Amino acid sequence: MNRPVIQPGTPCLVTGGAGFIGSNIVDRLLEGGAYVRVLDDLSTGRLENLPLGADRFELLEGSITESSTCERACAGMDLVFHQAALPSVERSVLEPAATHAVDATGTLNVLCAAKEAGVVRLVYAGSSSAYGDTPELPKHEGMATNPKSPYAAAKLAGEMYCRVFSEVYDFETVVLRYFNIYGPRQDPTSQYSAVIPIFMAAAMAGEEVRINGDGEQTRDFTYVDNAVDANVLAATAPASAASGRVFNVGCGERTSINTLWTEIRDIVGTGAEAVYGPARAGDVRDSLADMTHIRRELGYQPAVALSDGLRRTCAWFGQRQQSVST
Repeated sequence: MNRPVIQPGTPCLVTGGAGFIGSNIVDRLLEGGAYVRVLDDLSTGRLENLPLGADRFELLEGSITESSTCERACAGMDLVFHQAALPSVERSVLEPAATHAVDATGTLNVLCAAKEAGVVRLVYAGSSSAYGDTPELPKHEGMATNPKSPYAAAKLAGEMYCRVFSEVYDFETVVLRYFNIYGPRQDPTSQYSAVIPIFMAAAMAGEEVRINGDGEQTRDFTYVDNAVDANVLAATAPASAASGRVFNVGCGERTSINTLWTEIRDIVGTGAEAVYGPARAGDVRDSLADMTHIRRELGYQPAVALSDGLRRTCAWFGQRQQSVST
């Protein structure tokens, strides 16, 4: 698959653009010549992820929970990549109201502002957690949703708002259900970090890792460049193929947490061991993306496989550690 691009000069808003996935989208858009505005409150995003001072780039610091801020952010934009969220199952169990305020109400604020501003299309970062813990694999877009955490429920609410805006207001939206995205700029220091940066940080330090449950739970781990490809394809596909639709974004491969730890440990070259604890509340047991729909309608093909993605991510973490220590 040739790497998809946005037309040069296209004004694009990336909410949550200082975060992990958002900042990688920003880089791709700028490489293609787009004009990029980022809206981020920097609660989880980092300024170091952004090309501050670059041509065709601006940062608007603020929260999607404020409708007036969303209106300022959407003004003059053609495309919106809505990545801003509180992206943690564990945190949502502890803080359900805060999660809803950002992931559900915040999304509605962005949709309203985008529609009123005349934005052409909004691409929404959905979540595979919408499927819940149903035994059927792979997960396909026609399945009934069954969220198991406040995070999953709030992300699904945002997804439903997107679909309703397409139907009621004839406003183009595309929903991408992410399956365990990983890669450079994922933060290993947060108490709510995803598993891959935690494992890499531990492996590089030669420390044991804690695995929730028996480690045989499986995930469809997806390198961030694949997710960026999916976003650009969703933004540029004909409306007849994309608008009002939901698409899985994954690699189509199941990997257990135990296997993941073994691969990372081998790449880093450490003998560190894993210890096991209770399963985490709100987690699903198995996850795997059916990508028939996104391949057929958008031409998506995951270009980076797990082994290559893990090596690239390990290399980035190694460079980051060196720069921090010098």
